[in-house]
Amino acid sequence: MMKPVRTVLTLGAVVGLAVAFTGCSSSSSSSASATASPAPTASAAAIARSSSALIGGDRYGGPSYLGKPNLAATAALVKAGGGAAKFSTAKAFTSMLGAKMTKIEIAKLTKQYGKAKIKQYFTTSNFAIEDALKIATKAGITLPTPAPLKGKALAMGLVNLGTTSNGTFWTGWMLDHAVSHKIQDHVMNNIDAKYGEKADANYHRINNQALYDIAQALGKTKVKLASFH
Repeated sequence: MMKPVRTVLTLGAVVGLAVAFTGCSSSSSSSASATASPAPTASAAAIARSSSALIGGDRYGGPSYLGKPNLAATAALVKAGGGAAKFSTAKAFTSMLGAKMTKIEIAKLTKQYGKAKIKQYFTTSNFAIEDALKIATKAGITLPTPAPLKGKALAMGLVNLGTTSNGTFWTGWMLDHAVSHKIQDHVMNNIDAKYGEKADANYHRINNQALYDIAQALGKTKVKLASFH
């Protein structure tokens, strides 16, 4: 992984962020987003990409947030994952949820999706971070001081970040808030090119399920599961 001179804007599968996100999650859906689109299948990703440019929806379902990202909260997530130069999605989960809860959730997801897809999920997520680093570095974007968020508060904030006005968690909505719609869309295109559209769809599908599970485990039971899961 490249090592930028300064800590720069990154993206997590899990990128993934507490009270600081509340104001830029559901409330922003009416002012800075476009109409949500239905969640497409992996084979329809190319069509979805074209459609999302027209109607503003994320390619894997849910609305798109077109406002400014919450970089201080994103910096808190990067810190939880070990820093920009050595970010680990698995480490971020463990930092937020604890080793026991993380192990239980990964076992649950593995049973649900299969070992190969879970392995691909983490591979794709880690690539997304590395790629976002490159894109952001080239654009001259740096992260500010991390927001004072950690542990379960950080996990809850991540859920808030991705929850739209109708109560549904969408990965695209979360990533738009974390790094901007422009960067997250660029990264998704690069995932398609490197690993294929199925891997990109797999990343969104599993992340939607994982963050929904986390919401329920942390008592945020009104959060709805995305149709694409």
